[in-house]
Amino acid sequence: MDAILLVGCGKMGSAMRAGWLEAGRPVAVVEPGPHAPADAVRSPDSLPVDLHPAAIVLAVKPQDAAGVLPAYARFAGSAVFLSIMAGRTIAGMRALLGEGAAVVRAMPNTPAAVRQGITVACPGPGVTAAQRDLCTALLGAIGEVAWVEDEALMDAVTAVSGSGPAYVFLLAEAMEAAGIAAGLPPALACRLARRTVAGSGALLAASAEDAAQLRRNVTSPGGTTAAALAVLMAEDGVPALMRRAVAEAARRSRELAG
Repeated sequence: MDAILLVGCGKMGSAMRAGWLEAGRPVAVVEPGPHAPADAVRSPDSLPVDLHPAAIVLAVKPQDAAGVLPAYARFAGSAVFLSIMAGRTIAGMRALLGEGAAVVRAMPNTPAAVRQGITVACPGPGVTAAQRDLCTALLGAIGEVAWVEDEALMDAVTAVSGSGPAYVFLLAEAMEAAGIAAGLPPALACRLARRTVAGSGALLAASAEDAAQLRRNVTSPGGTTAAALAVLMAEDGVPALMRRAVAEAARRSRELAG
């Protein structure tokens, strides 16, 4: 089975590594931080000389790319570089790795930790069909995978799904706080908010109906849900706020490209 080199083993890198290990894939790790797994090395200089990875997964912070990536340029031409660095463009990474580098830009999200993530990937110049299949298999170990051919879409992908779990967690947080304000005991408010968000997500995943129809299914005319939605769906409510939030996240993703 193809050997994988993981560069950076933070939360997302760790989630991906766990998925690959479960699938029986050998993984070498470079991670200088204090939470590195026991088998990690701290520097690429410490990697075995006979290591010939089929894929190098770049999971370092985007702002660290310029200092980290050139050390792996020696693998260009033999390995595919699979980057999960937000905002970093394929052209920018090839400038650091060498113009012959085969680079796939991808954006996973944190539900990968429970193998329920979704990742969108975009292939750069020179990525072969076999390398694309390998990246699909690697990303498929942590959830669903989709591909786009237009890299310009990746900023919106980052804003919707990469950052998206934080929006859902904020919803649960806000529901809990509102429940407490309405008089619920804090423990019960927390339990209700968490299970409602988690259960609704499971229903959405399992249903053939779209989100709008599922919302309508819960909403009786003149009922309590309709009263709440009149506030949430007002002109300055959640839909407008979400458009602004996604636009701002996409802007920041473009900014991170430098």
